[in-house]
Amino acid sequence: MPGLTDRGIAEVGHGGSTDVELPKVVSLFSGAGGLDHGYHSVGFPLVLAVDSSRFAIKTHKRNFPSTTSVADDLISMQPEGVLKCLANRLSQGDSIGIIGGPPCQGFSRANTGSKPDDPRNKLPTLYLEIIEALQTKYDVRFVIFENVQGIRDAKHSQVFNAILDKFASLGLSAKVEEHSALDYGVAQTRNRVIISAFASAEESDAFRPAKIRSDRLTVRDRIAGLPEPVYFSRAIDPADIPFHPNHWTMKPVSKRFRDPDGAGSSGRSFRRLDWDKPSPTVAYGHREIHVHPSGTRRLSIYEAMLLQGFPHDFVLEGTLSAQVEQISNAVPPPVALALAEATAAALNYSTAQSMPRQLQG
Repeated sequence: MPGLTDRGIAEVGHGGSTDVELPKVVSLFSGAGGLDHGYHSVGFPLVLAVDSSRFAIKTHKRNFPSTTSVADDLISMQPEGVLKCLANRLSQGDSIGIIGGPPCQGFSRANTGSKPDDPRNKLPTLYLEIIEALQTKYDVRFVIFENVQGIRDAKHSQVFNAILDKFASLGLSAKVEEHSALDYGVAQTRNRVIISAFASAEESDAFRPAKIRSDRLTVRDRIAGLPEPVYFSRAIDPADIPFHPNHWTMKPVSKRFRDPDGAGSSGRSFRRLDWDKPSPTVAYGHREIHVHPSGTRRLSIYEAMLLQGFPHDFVLEGTLSAQVEQISNAVPPPVALALAEATAAALNYSTAQSMPRQLQG
């Protein structure tokens, strides 16, 4: 990818001699900031993040202190509320990018009772309405829309086709791709749909996330050798947890934990990880955190963070259950990094191609 300066400026590639400032980023449905982490790491200025979870926003504030992180419901805010939040943070005409993953429970294949008319299926429409509103004041250069594979299932085809039609009506060239976390160095079999949309067809075509070849994508590679976690209690203060503030888990009370082979490899409630395989998708329901390969306890939050590709210095805030939700909803940061690098390269590619011939060397 192009080189980055300390100011978050990416050098134009393809022989260009002029630097191009990366667009400022607005993150909607941000959660704890897994997707944001990738764009922040590449140098995109992250100006606003919005999520309805106050614990997720507390996490966001801790890890992205220079960003305005807002705990509010976008359904209540509506596009006007987002514009109001940005009024003192952006100037009219500023170049921006919008990233996010509208909550996907309505499309999830794990939700066997999902229906096309699930109210949560309207959140992508809200996301697009906010994009449309932002276009009235700012130069929207790109949009990243992340969701589960189920959004492309036949029963949701009307909703999905409407999403693509809306991108086209907004003048954004959209491309739909499925990405596996395994392809980006994450030891997890997590597959997601990414809609990338750019202001030009050339930029859209140039958006090509680079895959990483690795033979070290097992649970053992990520969490072997860690000290034992602390068991949750109502009196515990996460600040007092040794090694890492998120290295805690539920106390094993089921009889199945008394026998190392008591937790099998199937079933949602007692899905035991294999040391020498990648983790299944890190997405947990209530008391469904995957079982540690030892079979004697569930994973700690920190172990799940490592399986998601979060760095050691990233810390989740909130109660244990709030942290479970945050880690389950997060985009793995290595995947986000690949998307961000591809975004920067695509934008620079377009700029370099549009420059006068003499400036291209």
